[in-house]
Amino acid sequence: MTIDIGDRAPDFSLPDDAGTQVSLADFSGKGLVLYFYPKAFTPGCTTEACDFRDATTSLDRAGYAIAGVSPDPVAVLARFRREHRLSFPMLSDADHTVAAAYGAWGTKTDYGREYQGIIRSTFVIGADGLIERVWRNVKAKGHAGRLVAELVP
Repeated sequence: MTIDIGDRAPDFSLPDDAGTQVSLADFSGKGLVLYFYPKAFTPGCTTEACDFRDATTSLDRAGYAIAGVSPDPVAVLARFRREHRLSFPMLSDADHTVAAAYGAWGTKTDYGREYQGIIRSTFVIGADGLIERVWRNVKAKGHAGRLVAELVP
């Protein structure tokens, strides 16, 4: 499935790093930066999460919350959030259902080997529930800064 600008954001309900179910409706009335990343504690994913952590104040002032989504188990996400002092929820999409609904799950290639995995992607969802911006196959380093430059006046 492909999600484009102007589409209604697919609803979701996923456990966060504390095991609490979090849904799109929990962010009602506020914009949401929803980013999908492959695996906690890997260099690129750690860089991306910490960059979003550092951008939290700017994004909050512009009216956006942040949530990260990966297939990692809740316990791993709890440790990841704690160790990197992340101020936003990390959501566990263990069966890739939400990633697939957003088009962030698909075929990847690594050294000629094809496999299914998370396609590093970010979706900016407006307070009205519509997709405002989409980034696919992003490079982790510097991504949050580029996003802030586009969203924050």
